[in-house]
Amino acid sequence: MDEKRERPDFIWDYDLTEEDVRAILRGENEFEKLWVMARILESARWSDIWRYLTLAEIRHYWPQLSRRMRHEVREVWGWALEVWAHGST
Repeated sequence: MDEKRERPDFIWDYDLTEEDVRAILRGENEFEKLWVMARILESARWSDIWRYLTLAEIRHYWPQLSRRMRHEVREVWGWALEVWAHGST
């Protein structure tokens, strides 16, 4: 099966393919883009996160993303972004 037509592991409960996820991330619909980004940050494998997102994108959207994420995941990502920006704390 074509990899672009397969469902990513972090989207187990929606009928979205790899191609669909990438189209949403490239698209203009901010609501959908933030939903997919938050889903990736919360549920994707570490190596898969970086296949879809860049650190610059995460930083750019962080104010909106952080409001959409589960508390425990938001704290970890917030800490990571701080460390990557300013070094160890």
